Amino acid sequence: MRELLPAERPRERLLNQGAEALKTAELLAILLRTGTNGRSVLELAEFLLTYFGSLEALSRAPVGELMKIKGVGQAKAIELKAAFALAARLARSEAESRPINSAQDVARLLGEEMRLLSYESVRVICLNTQRKVLAVEEITRGTLNESLFHPREAYRPALARQADAVVLVHNHPSGDPNPSDADFQVTRRMKEAGSLLQVELLDHVILGAPRPGDDRSFYSFRDEGYL
Repeated sequence: MRELLPAERPRERLLNQGAEALKTAELLAILLRTGTNGRSVLELAEFLLTYFGSLEALSRAPVGELMKIKGVGQAKAIELKAAFALAARLARSEAESRPINSAQDVARLLGEEMRLLSYESVRVICLNTQRKVLAVEEITRGTLNESLFHPREAYRPALARQADAVVLVHNHPSGDPNPSDADFQVTRRMKEAGSLLQVELLDHVILGAPRPGDDRSFYSFRDEGYL
């Protein structure tokens, strides 16, 4: 931070003005701590945001990809990944204390965590009669293929916990939450199985990523009238 005047240094600004007064690049600079020859730590932070295109994309970058950037070694890459993971877990822990009554609640619960993933993860949220979270279980990893997916895998943790209802959730690493034909087929099979088991399928939510001009980062089969 020696390149900057004391009053301009991110650490000092955070101490005196609070984290909310700092720009994203300044917060990143605090995590990075040092820059490189010819590039200050703040310039390095700004370069990372520009190189990856957004904080969202940066948060999803693998450690190996981060290490390709001059000035970001293994230690810094790991620390960045840890910081993003902690933020996602904080968001989840806060959301778990609230009832799940909408797709927006699902996005608050798992959105930050699942947007960090570079692969597709299929999870089921088990809920009690008050719609409080009993458990969140990962069912499978990889593309949600209706020929490979069986509802019993999704309902098994719900039955074990005597859940009253479930929400099926999966992410699209591309960031586009729009459903595929397979997503529609899986939703139909889940709804039919839930009726037989008397465990309500409240929703099937696909998590994507925020896009310019569109604040909605998820697709809800319930909101769209399919459940």
